[in-house]
Amino acid sequence: MIRNSLAVLAFVSLAGSTGLAQPQMAVGSPPGWNAAMTRLFGDIKAFTAKAELRVLDKAGKESVTMPMNFALLERKVRMDIDMTQMKGPQVPPAQIAGLKQMAMDRLACIVLPDAKAMEIIFPALAAYVEMPLPEEEAAALNKNFKMHKIALGKETLDGHPCAKDRVMMTDEHGQKLEFIVWSAADLKNFPLQAQMNDAGAIVVIRYQNVQFARPDAKQFVAPSGYTKHKDLLQLMEAAALKPGTNTPKKK
Repeated sequence: MIRNSLAVLAFVSLAGSTGLAQPQMAVGSPPGWNAAMTRLFGDIKAFTAKAELRVLDKAGKESVTMPMNFALLERKVRMDIDMTQMKGPQVPPAQIAGLKQMAMDRLACIVLPDAKAMEIIFPALAAYVEMPLPEEEAAALNKNFKMHKIALGKETLDGHPCAKDRVMMTDEHGQKLEFIVWSAADLKNFPLQAQMNDAGAIVVIRYQNVQFARPDAKQFVAPSGYTKHKDLLQLMEAAALKPGTNTPKKK
């Protein structure tokens, strides 16, 4: 999951630093989302929240912290990200500066499960791209996961009494995923925090200011009038020609 989480940043940064050459890099899952993790919301079909994605190394030290605005409507998900708010030793300041220079530092990732697609929207450019979800995530959308919980105790997060559980998901092929989940008793058992191991790293996503009002459905489609590009490279080429922006120079 997390190896794909920063793929949008990596793709854009690589293209910018190589003078818009043809980088052979696939964009992975949006940060803070995968098909299995959304099962943790259970019967909750709509909410908005502030979210923070943290990645810790094997020693427990934070390598990346990424805040975002998160919204769910049925199975659709939207994450609004300001790249300049990312922190940590693995966040390259020069590349973030390059994205800001191209007006690509703010973006929205929209996951459209029924279409097995995602949109990446850049508001400052009034532009977006649509691309298929990674194959493994598209396949996972239709898997029947069996869930098993083991109680680990009680903890309080941000004033909310939570049940802390180890949650194991097993698909029909016997493949297993494991999370540690903190579910808030006073918020419809909403998973305020979820933690998983990924490629030796610890990935934690935490939600705050959870609101159960249904978000506007218009948030889950690119605004009318925005230019659709066939891929990120074409969008960046257009961004480089847009007045007030320019491509970071190759060093």
